[in-house]
This record gives sequence, C-alpha cells and structure tokens, in this order.
Amino acid sequence: MFTIPGHHHISMITKNASQNNHFYRYVLGLRRVKMTVNQDDPSMYHLFYGDKTGSPGTELSFFEIPAVGNTYRGTNAITRIGLLVPSEASLLFWKVRFEEYGVQHGEITTYANHPALKFEDPEGLQMVLLVSNGVKVAHWETWGKSEVPLEHQIQGMGSVEMTVRRLDKLASTLTDMFGYIEISRTDDETIFQSIKGEVFGEIVVRYLDGPKERPGRGSIHHLAIRVQNESELLYWEEQVKQRGFHSSGIVDRFYFKSLYFRESNGILFEIATDGPGFAIDGEVEHLGEKLDLPPFLEERRKEIEENLNPIEEY
Repeated sequence: MFTIPGHHHISMITKNASQNNHFYRYVLGLRRVKMTVNQDDPSMYHLFYGDKTGSPGTELSFFEIPAVGNTYRGTNAITRIGLLVPSEASLLFWKVRFEEYGVQHGEITTYANHPALKFEDPEGLQMVLLVSNGVKVAHWETWGKSEVPLEHQIQGMGSVEMTVRRLDKLASTLTDMFGYIEISRTDDETIFQSIKGEVFGEIVVRYLDGPKERPGRGSIHHLAIRVQNESELLYWEEQVKQRGFHSSGIVDRFYFKSLYFRESNGILFEIATDGPGFAIDGEVEHLGEKLDLPPFLEERRKEIEENLNPIEEY
C-alpha cells in the first residue's frame, strides 16, 4: 500500500489578482512561481506562490474571479490554512510585520498544539502561522529575493483545517482509505497526520452543524495531497472508486497529473503527482515572470491574453 507524504498544494478564490499578488509576494515574501490560467476556464488567472521552485507542499494557488461575491462562513468547508515558520521568534517578527502592513491578526497563542499566530489576507482568507521547530517540508528551498529575512521565511504548508457536519465520515476517508493516523481527539477538534509526527501532512477536523459555507472571495476551493508519480495516482484512483466516490479520472495538468473527488461532506480533494513541476516550461531563475500556458492552450494565447487584465505591481 502506498502512503501520502503530505500536502501538495491548496487552491483558493480571489477577486483581485493584483491585490493578491501584492500580499503574497511582498507582505508574506513568497515567490510567485507560476502565472497561468485556469485550464478549465482560461478566462481567469491561476496564480501559484511558494518556495524557490514551487515545491510540492509549499504551493498556495489562487483562481481570480472578478465577479465573485463574499464568503458566507459555515460548515462542510476547508476553513483555515497553516503556514510553517522556523521559530517562536518568527511569530514575534510576523506580528510586528502584520501591524506594519495593516494585516488583520490575533495574538500569539497555540493552534493544534503548536505555537501560533492567526491572521487573514485582505479578502478574509483565514490562516495561521505555526512554529515548525525545524520540521519543514524536506525539499523546501529558500527564495533569495524574498522580502522576508531567511530566518523568518514561510517554509511551506502545515495544518489544514476542515469543518464538517459528519466528522466520522471524513475521519474514515482519511484513515481507512488514505492511511492517515488519528493523533488526538477532543470535543473541539480531531487531528490527523499522513506521517506521524509530521505537521506538513496534518489535517485538523472540527465539527460544526448548521448551514453549509457559501464560497466567495477568500474561500478555499480544494486541498491537493501528494503522490510520487502516475503509478501511485492510478492506485489511488482505484481506491476512490472502490469506496463509491465519483472521480474526475486522471487529468493531465502539464505541471502535474491529478484526480479530483468529493468526500461525504462535500470537501473537494485533489490527489496530485510531485512532478514534473513548474520548471518544465521555464528556467528556475525566471519562474512566474510571464504568462505560461500548457501546450494545449498555447495556440489560443492571443485570445487568452486579451481577456486578462494585467497584474499591477505596487
């Protein structure tokens, strides 16, 4: 049986690509590793931010939908993203930085047993900085041109929070199908890890009854989890089918191959291969500097570019 080594990427909705670009590049200090389009709807940007190469486990991705409305918080949704930082001193650095840039944030506290600092992006996307204590994504590479000093840079994704009505259904999918380990359970939350002791594959599940979340700007569309290659992806495709979930089938996204399915609460999961990666169509030193299109969209480049508003740098 194959195991899941951790998160691959997580995808959100933004109303304004220029504002989003400014926050994630210049306030959070991440590298924009790929500026492309939604392959299913090329009229919208798809932006990826991460480490030097956009390694699996470091990628935050956003679809720009200019007409999108507000998010109405509720249940059966992915509700918070954890980002890893090196130390408790880093939390102090980020608290000061957030105050300097007017970022909505809380006080230094704990989250899922980690020293933590909660904050939101300009569209209300809920995030939390977590102290990694040296346990970063193994292949994370520093981005030398980051606006943030190396000793405090974000080192990839940590805990991802999901809020659901039927916790045991999600727990069964994570443990029985994917082999996640239940680490702890309280009245408030249950914590699962794909590899015991490793926060970069951690999922925090909270129970909440009530109305389903209505997505909008600042909402989380799906979580992608990692597999090494297409052989493993084929294995997981069969597991998804055997449990009775409807699958998209394997989709070639050019930068990786993946499949999508919704578990019983409606949470959308993607299972994505580690490679070939974002350097397949560009030099590492120039990633994210221009609009990249997968080969099947290249012949439509003129039309696609005319329908996109340029991303403003400010």
